[in-house]
Amino acid sequence: MSSSLLARAGSWFLNSGIQESNGGVARYYLSDQGRNARISTEITGYAASTLVYLHDITGDPRYLEAAVRAADFLVNDAWSPASATIPFEPVSNGDQAYVYFFDCGIIIRGLLAVWRITQQPSLLERAREIGLSMAFDFIADGVFHPVLTLPDKQPLDYQPRWSRQPGCYQAKSAMGWYDLGIAVGDVKLAQLYESVLAFGIRTHADFLPGSDNPERVMDRLHAYGYFLESLLPLASRADCRDVLTTGIERMSLYLRQIASMFERSDVYAQLLRLRLFTEHAGVLKLNEAQAAEEAAKISEFQLQSADPHNDGGFSFGRKSSAYLPFTNPVSTAFCLQAIAMWQERQAGHLRTKLASLI
Repeated sequence: MSSSLLARAGSWFLNSGIQESNGGVARYYLSDQGRNARISTEITGYAASTLVYLHDITGDPRYLEAAVRAADFLVNDAWSPASATIPFEPVSNGDQAYVYFFDCGIIIRGLLAVWRITQQPSLLERAREIGLSMAFDFIADGVFHPVLTLPDKQPLDYQPRWSRQPGCYQAKSAMGWYDLGIAVGDVKLAQLYESVLAFGIRTHADFLPGSDNPERVMDRLHAYGYFLESLLPLASRADCRDVLTTGIERMSLYLRQIASMFERSDVYAQLLRLRLFTEHAGVLKLNEAQAAEEAAKISEFQLQSADPHNDGGFSFGRKSSAYLPFTNPVSTAFCLQAIAMWQERQAGHLRTKLASLI
C-alpha cells in the first residue's frame, strides 16, 4: 500500500481478532470491555468485500485468504437450511432469530466479490438463493419489509428507528440484485433493483432530517449515504444525476451542522466516496476544499494503540471530541476505501470500479 494509514487498516483486519477463527466477523470490538461483540453476518459480508478490495490494491494473498474464510462462513456456517436464508446473527437454541432485507443484499455483494476472483460455484449459488429470499420473503404492498422473524418469516412490527422501517436506504442492499443479475445474466434481477431504487427516489426527500435529535440525524445521514450510493450504477440517468447532485449537498450540509456535537467516521467516508465516484462519472464537479476536509477528518478516526485489537482500526465516532469505544469494521472499511480513492485521485490514477464499492 502507498500509505501507513492503509497498511495499518489492512493489518487490523488481518491481525486484530475482529475476524474470528471460523471466518465470521464481529460487529465491532468493545474497547472499554476488551472483547468482540457477537459475529454479524452483515458485517462478515462487508468484510469479505473489503478484504477483496485490499487484495485488489495490494496483491497480498493474505487478504484473499481471509476473504475466502469469510465467504465460507457465510455459505456454510451462517446459512440456515431450515429457513433458506441467513439470520443476522448466528443463534443459539432458544434465541429469537431475525433476518434483515438490508443484510441479505450486503452478504450477496460480499459473496460475489470473492466469487469474481475464485469462481467457486458454491458462492454464486448461495448468493442466488439469498437473492431469491429477498425477492419472495420480504415482499409487501409496494415495499419490502425490513425485518422478518425466523423460522416463520413474518414481518416484525415497524418501529421509529430507520432500520426497522422500509426506506430509501434499502436500495443499497438492492444493489445485490444488480450485481447478481450481471453475474448470472438475468435482467429480471436488475429490474428488482430498479423497483427499490424507484421507491427510494420517490421517498428520499422526507428521510432527512427525520428527527429533532442531532445524533439521530447523524445516524440517518449514514443511511442516506447508502441511498445515494445505490444511485451510482445509473448515475448518468437524469433523475439519478439530479438526486445525487442535491443529495450530496444535503448530506454535506447536515454533517457540518452536527459535527461539533457528534461525528461518525463512516459518514465522512461515504460522502467522500460519493464525491469521487460522481466526479469520475462526470456527474458532479468535485468540491476540492470540502473533499480535502473530509479526507483529513477521516484520518483522525484511525486509532493508535499498543492493543492490537484497536491499533489501525477506525473508531465508529466521537462526541464533543471524545471517541466512542467501538472499533468498527464497517467504519474501517469505508474509511480505508475513501482514503485509498482520495490518494489515487491526488496521484492522477483514480480507479472506480463500481463493483468494488464496499
